[in-house]
Amino acid sequence: QVQLVESGGGSVQAGGSLRLSCAASGRSFSRSVMGWFRQASGKEREFVAAVRWSGFVTYYGDSVKGRFTISRDNAENTVYLQMNSLKSEDTAVYYCAATANYYGSSPYHTSEYPYWGQGTQVTVSS
Repeated sequence: QVQLVESGGGSVQAGGSLRLSCAASGRSFSRSVMGWFRQASGKEREFVAAVRWSGFVTYYGDSVKGRFTISRDNAENTVYLQMNSLKSEDTAVYYCAATANYYGSSPYHTSEYPYWGQGTQVTVSS
């Protein structure tokens, strides 16, 4: 059974930092893209960032470029999201997600990800 378990959410003031972690288990993710999405209250789920198996190819949503960094530790089956210079508009539930074996080049859409975590709340106060 595939499990994605997020941790590291919480409350922080604007300008602060948080690091989210996602521990994956239950199958091999050696050909998967690992991603983060977020969903603010009353809004659609939004792509944040993703990383390919190598760890060298990354993708970011426009609203987080230059502030957030995604990385992965394949030995630990864990993906991280370092969030710096947080803004109030970053407030949302953050979800970790994984594709099946992925050979495409546009892992921006929720439909690409069959595996999801339960989410962790991030609240940024101004």
